[in-house]
This record gives sequence, structure tokens and C-alpha cells, in this order.
Amino acid sequence: MFENKKIFILGMARSGYEAAKVLAKHNNNITITDLKDQNIEHLKELKDLGVNFIKSDNPSDLLDETYDYLVKNPGIKIDHPTVQKAERLHIPVTNEVEVAYSFFPKNIKIIAVTGSNGKTTTTTMIYEILKISSLPVLLGGNIGYPVCSLVDIVKDNDILVLEISSHQLHDMKNFKANISIMTNLIPVHLDHFGTYEYYKQQKFKIFNNQTKDDIAILNKENIDIMSRENEIKSTKIYFSSKDKTNCYLNKDTIYFNNEKIIKTNEITVQGIHNYENAMCAIIVAKTLGVSNKIIKQFFKEFKGVEHRIEYVREINGVKYYNDSKATNTESTCIALSSFKNPTILLLGGLDRGHSFEPLLPFMQNVKYILAYGQTKNRIAEFAKENGFKVEQYDTLSECVKRSYNISTEGDVVLLSPACASWDQYESFEKRGEEFKKNVKEL
Repeated sequence: MFENKKIFILGMARSGYEAAKVLAKHNNNITITDLKDQNIEHLKELKDLGVNFIKSDNPSDLLDETYDYLVKNPGIKIDHPTVQKAERLHIPVTNEVEVAYSFFPKNIKIIAVTGSNGKTTTTTMIYEILKISSLPVLLGGNIGYPVCSLVDIVKDNDILVLEISSHQLHDMKNFKANISIMTNLIPVHLDHFGTYEYYKQQKFKIFNNQTKDDIAILNKENIDIMSRENEIKSTKIYFSSKDKTNCYLNKDTIYFNNEKIIKTNEITVQGIHNYENAMCAIIVAKTLGVSNKIIKQFFKEFKGVEHRIEYVREINGVKYYNDSKATNTESTCIALSSFKNPTILLLGGLDRGHSFEPLLPFMQNVKYILAYGQTKNRIAEFAKENGFKVEQYDTLSECVKRSYNISTEGDVVLLSPACASWDQYESFEKRGEEFKKNVKEL
């Protein structure tokens, strides 16, 4: 499929770079373009492989009818002029996940995780449980390891655990997972997809090409998932935090097929959202024959995912948490609902014009808001209108220093920005790393 072709890669970053390396080994003529300067060593490596890199702020001028494929970086808008031109020229638009999938051995097992929230935590849980069970498992996808980076190391009978975003799903046609997981669905990324209905359509591509021999793991409590379950052709396994089903929470215990698996006080990461993530991981683990002993051992030791309600340190009885991965209000609502302590909330980042009103039902414990970045003025306006104490700063570092001065014993200082990081940082990871550095310097 991707051999002896002329291929245009739109957007470099990690996924474009890894896709170019894979495609270059299969006699493809490759041009890769990006707005920004790139890592010099990466560019030299690609040049040595015969890949042509062009820095351009108008890449559509470079695309013509001679190209066989456009490989789009997931972060690029679906209505980007270059994508629209490719569609006019009838050039198939795809992405690096599809590229990688075309080169994988046929006898591997793929576990794919998607959802509006909880993807990274669930993916990590599954991977780590299978890893300590000594199963041949690899991790990749939206979690930070492009799927193309696995092509040269995946072997027959390996298990791939992949986090798959809606942005990736949009351009996928042939990809098929043996086990697909939908953690939940809520209206997010509407700036990218336009409508919630279109966003849901993309999410449900996680079940594409599945048959009865494959498995779909579904959140029975999510109305938007359950309303479309008839579209899914695979064998369905349900989880619920409220009602009895295949895997469920009853009082303080998680059951699978009515077998007691683990008590919630044996799980280090707390909160209903984490128990739901855990149920997804338990279903996969039990399906693949992992023992209850290993499952319990894992959840006792698992302290969460970096940048997702991550405990940083305690100073003078004040606990600091890094939730930099909360790039939308829905994620911040989950973080706020995890604490009953008086909370100093650090909000801010890229201004997508989104409302902060969805936070209100979850802010009963917020005693102070510190706003920074591009959205600081709108956040301050929102806070004042709703009776919250608020201060505005240019940078996150200033907010951290101020939080130290206004906090008292028993407080929580929570970075959960409800905004993307790109106004000041190249990624939410960089934002989280700076936050942790600032806290450790207090």
C-alpha cells in the first residue's frame, strides 16, 4: 500500500518524523513540510534517508496531483487548505497510525483505547498490568509514542496497547483493533470537529472493521455511547460504576463476571473516574488471563499518570497537584471533583473562546483562582461574576509563587488549566514539567 509511492507529509512533530522514517525504507518519494524549524539531527537523519523537508507557511502550494497520499499530522485542522486541496485532487488523506498498521505483522493483538477523558490513564493501566504479567506488550499512540515508532520492533504475537485520539480516528480507514475501549463521550474538541455529532462519528471509528471475534468495551453509564451501541459488530463487554453488568462497582468493591476482584481502598488512585478506568483495565487483564493477584499488586502500586492529577509534593501541609493534561473544562471538572479540601485553582492557557461555565458545579471547594496566559482576562471576568477571589498573572511561574503565599495548611494547589498549552508551551507536558520545577523550587 505504502511502497513505491509519492507521499506528502503535512506537519512534522513526532508523528510526521516517525512516519517519514518508516516510509523512506519502502522506496517512497517523500516530501515533509512544517511551519516551524525542526530538530537539526532529525532533519539530517531524514535527508540521509532521501526525505525532502520544506519549511513553509503555505504548504498547499507544494501539493499537486502527482502525489499518491497525504499523511496528515493529527493536530492539523481537518479543513486545512492543504487537506481541502488533497480532497479536490482525489488524493487519499491518511495518518501515521494507518501507515504503521499497514506494515504490522498480521498475527499481533491490538488493544485500542479512546474516549473524551481517561484515555491516557486507562492505556497506561492496561500496558503496565500486561507488562508485569510478562506478556509481550508494547505501548504507543496518542500517549506520546507514535505508532510508526513500533514498526521496526513489533514481533509476531506481540500485544500493542494504543491510545487513539479523535484526531487520529478521523483519518483512519483500514485500522482494526482486536479489543477496542470507549471510556466515555462528552462534547469536546468541537473547535476541531464543528459539531458533537461529527465528533461522535469519529470516535466510533475505534470499532471499525471489527467482527464478532473482536471485543468492544463500553461504558454503560454513558448515554451517548449506549445510544449508538447497535452500530458495533463486535462482542460487547460493559462496565458500570452504578449498575450490575459484566464489570461493575458495588459499594467498595469491583466485580468482573460476579467475581470479586479488588476493593477500592486497595486502589491507590482514588475517584469514580479512576475506578471506571480501572474496570476497563481489569476487563482486558481478565480476558487475557491475568491473575487477580497481579491485578491487585498493580493497583496498589500504581500512583497515576504524569500530568494527570499527579501529586507533586507537600509544603507546610499544602499539597500540590499537576493536572496539566486538563486541556478542556471537562477534564478540569474531573480534577476538581477529586478533592474535598480548600483548593487554589490555577487556570489559563490558549484562548479557544470556550466557556468556563461548565466548571461552576464542581467549584464548591475553590477558595482562590489564579489566572495566567492568553485566557487570564476572560477567566478573571468569569471568576468575579461568580463570586470567586481571583488574581491575574502573565506566567504560570508567577501563579505558583503566589499560591505559596496565599495557601494555608490543608489546602490543595491544583494546576488544572482547562485550556491548551500552546500560547506559551509547545505541549502540556512542557507546561506540567515547568509547574513541577516551580513547585520543587518553593
